[in-house]
Amino acid sequence: MRPSQIIQPYQFGHDYSKKTCLLLRGLPLLYETDRVKLTYIVTPNGKRFTRGWYETPRKMLARSRTFEGIARAMAEQWGGLNAKP
Repeated sequence: MRPSQIIQPYQFGHDYSKKTCLLLRGLPLLYETDRVKLTYIVTPNGKRFTRGWYETPRKMLARSRTFEGIARAMAEQWGGLNAKP
């Protein structure tokens, strides 16, 4: 199934590049709230990484977390849309 939207953490205030695919059913597209200019680190072997991604520990839980800026945008933009009494 194709994602409805693909977002990046740098669109929501984080110095990271990590594609996140959203499958939205009954929700509007998420609009960016705080675009950040990415900074890069070049390793001695010439590979280039965004600073945020490079400095994150290599543990699966750290890499799979939801970024606070994205979660905040979801809460603000979708918070009351599908609330049931």
